[in-house]
Amino acid sequence: MWQTWEKRILSLFLLKPKRLAIFEACLIGLVSGLAGVILKLGVGKLGSLRIAASIILPPWLILPLLGMLGGWLTGWLVQRLAIETAGSGIPHVKTVLAGVGKNLNLRIAIVKLFTSILALGSGLTLGRQGPTVQIGASLAASIGNLFPTSPDYRQQLIAAGAAAGLAAGFNAPIAGVLFVIEELLQDFSNFTLGSAIIAAFIGAVVSRLLGGDSLNLGNLDPINSHISFTIKEIPFYIILGLLAGGFGALFSRSIIASLKFQKSVLKLTLPARIGLAGLISGLIVANLPAEFRNHTGFRDFLLTGDVNMQIVAIAFLVHFGLTVLAAGSSAPGGLFAPSLILGCALGQIVGLWEYHWLQWGEPMTYAFTGMGAFFCAVSRTPITAVIIVFEITQQFHLVLPLMISSVVAYLLAENLVEKSLYDQILLFSGIDLSKPKKQTDSLINLQASKVMTTQVETLDSQLTLADVKQIFAKSHHRGFPVITGAKLVGMITLTDLEKTRQLNTTNNTYLAEFMTPQPVTVNTDDSLNQVLFLLSKYKLSHLPVLEGKKLVGIITRSDIIKAESEQLLGNKSELSLPATPSYVVYQTRSPQIGQGRLLVLVSNPQTASAILHLAANIAKSRNYELECLQVILIPHQNSPKETAVDTRIGRRMLKKAERIGRQWHIPVHTQIKVAHDLTDAILETIKEKHINLLLMGWRGKKLSTTNIFGNVIDILMKQAPCQVIVVKWSINFNYNLALNGFTDHDNYPWQGDRWLVPLRNGGEMSAGVSLLKDLISTEAKPEITLCQVLLPNSLTTHQSITHTANFLQQYLQTTVIPLTVCSQSVTNAITDIAMNNQCDVIILGASKDGFLKQAIHGNIPEAIARNCYNSTVILVRN
Repeated sequence: MWQTWEKRILSLFLLKPKRLAIFEACLIGLVSGLAGVILKLGVGKLGSLRIAASIILPPWLILPLLGMLGGWLTGWLVQRLAIETAGSGIPHVKTVLAGVGKNLNLRIAIVKLFTSILALGSGLTLGRQGPTVQIGASLAASIGNLFPTSPDYRQQLIAAGAAAGLAAGFNAPIAGVLFVIEELLQDFSNFTLGSAIIAAFIGAVVSRLLGGDSLNLGNLDPINSHISFTIKEIPFYIILGLLAGGFGALFSRSIIASLKFQKSVLKLTLPARIGLAGLISGLIVANLPAEFRNHTGFRDFLLTGDVNMQIVAIAFLVHFGLTVLAAGSSAPGGLFAPSLILGCALGQIVGLWEYHWLQWGEPMTYAFTGMGAFFCAVSRTPITAVIIVFEITQQFHLVLPLMISSVVAYLLAENLVEKSLYDQILLFSGIDLSKPKKQTDSLINLQASKVMTTQVETLDSQLTLADVKQIFAKSHHRGFPVITGAKLVGMITLTDLEKTRQLNTTNNTYLAEFMTPQPVTVNTDDSLNQVLFLLSKYKLSHLPVLEGKKLVGIITRSDIIKAESEQLLGNKSELSLPATPSYVVYQTRSPQIGQGRLLVLVSNPQTASAILHLAANIAKSRNYELECLQVILIPHQNSPKETAVDTRIGRRMLKKAERIGRQWHIPVHTQIKVAHDLTDAILETIKEKHINLLLMGWRGKKLSTTNIFGNVIDILMKQAPCQVIVVKWSINFNYNLALNGFTDHDNYPWQGDRWLVPLRNGGEMSAGVSLLKDLISTEAKPEITLCQVLLPNSLTTHQSITHTANFLQQYLQTTVIPLTVCSQSVTNAITDIAMNNQCDVIILGASKDGFLKQAIHGNIPEAIARNCYNSTVILVRN
């Protein structure tokens, strides 16, 4: 029972999930930014040493030698330490986020960091922004392992780490978040942007403060440079988009062809492939101008503008080929920067051509536009392509040409090559993320509310150890939730009972002193994935389900097995939702402060006040919240979401419910639903809102001889997983209602002076007896007659009903009269007593089993309600 300080600190975080999420996002952004800075500085330092060596020694010797040795060592480290770090790393992150790849961890982050420094510093024509995505995602996964998080939340952290990594690589936080959404996730319906945004911005800030400008643009100051755009240049930007789309598709196909050739034809080991790529790159770069010997010099060469079209074209072809060679070797390095540089060269060509022939435009504008268009053609992320160049240059005038060229490039590339480069790499590895998931995966999408058991046996925290031992001895359960009011305060299991032997506990020790406080719980909207994770992580056999702080159900392993069985067999539970769910057109919510929830069906404006006061009376006594529902029925051929309905009458009734709630000081929730079927809408609401008690009226007539009370009430009596109360108003009530109408402050028939409560055979208290305390708690104490009808030759004595009457008299503090009669007909006997005693209210009890038997042996409650027209009849089914 005693917790260490570490566990206490951890529990504080667990109690504040929002604070924990912010803390984790900040930490992910910080470490991802630092990793990006280390990668940049490491590549720069190693590259500088390589360039310095090429000045001292012959370039044709030292550059190929360093490229080969550095490439071979890189491949050896990747192969020995973490094969997942080969390539750009983005495809691996995509598989992890899709749930089909190997986990990310700290080892992958460290190996990726140092092998990327070694590969890029050796002269391979790749970028460092792709590796920062995998490094950030791996660091985020490691941080997620420090805290007890669910798989769903862990995916959120990995996505945030990827966004922070890209943001640190480009100093572009918005682009980092958008790339995660567009390329890595593609479906972000369950993605929380908050963590990704915080992590991305912190990663970008750390990278800028410690590492300076992330993407070196040579001597060019993009903010102060002259960027121009005119309408007459739109055709040339369309041409640039077509060229970027065509060459981007060719670039993607060339990399896949290079991968196939080096793996399938050459059949070299990974160190040999990367070493060979380094050797060839060194030989080619050694025979080019000195500006080509590192990436910074090459960017400076392209962006200064002091170049002609032929030189830029040669530079484009050389960089294109060297990148294809390096990427085909699976060297750790990214394709972001090469794509941007190739696009820059392509834009320069178009801009120079236009300026040479027409003396229009600014070649630098075309260079930046080409960066975004080529990047879009390769990655198929048009929004990210526009934002990433805009964040780098901070030039608003670039947005329109970027959008034109990027959209054209995207459309052409999509027609030439169906998938992005990263998806093609995954296909080459035998992974197709576009295939639909297996049918069994739908189990993971189930929410806890669909799996849980709503009928929960709980123990009060004020029970003693002796009481708890007796309960466990009589029950087959291995544990119980412990509550105070309706709030979950702990769990008690057999393990906790065994521990009491080692503690100084007596039989009078209260349960609160030896239970497990702050138990592991789930919320109603948590996925089955989360439930399975918690059950496995903490070795639990059951999990309480909460809605806010209120206990609404419990999930055991048998519940999960049942759900799996129903899923595999295609069975539907009794409360499965209708084919077309109802649609909420009006709703108001109040604070959730009650111990349960009472659903009252408000349908008749004339009786609305009466049933709402009755509901308020019960809710006040039980400390329940009121859930008021009005259902508007429409034909089955119409869609609930698309059908126009008149809600004026319903809103007036629900406004009345809110006024009554304020009078009684109870929370009132209201909603109007449009549905095809009334019972489906009610059962759906019971399931969604975790209703404890359903209250509805009955006219006292049934439409068919096959029904007991009518189709709606019959179905609800059989299927509703909560207590059901049906009220049939007396003829006096209906007469006065028709004559004068009622207001919210009138006295209603259930507040009469004489009450009749029939008991079961043997004098046992029925379900209706438990309602007495709720109905008379705030009114003048009425006279209650307990009635027991004995059949001839019955062995039951009068003593049992007398004992019950004495108990109720003390419990209710009112007059309780026991009455035993002998009759062949229960219905006739109760009707005679009600008529002779002029009873105002009759309370009848029922059960699911008893209700079904009534259909065979005669409908006693229906006959009593029909015959006792001068009395209000309340039927209670627990």
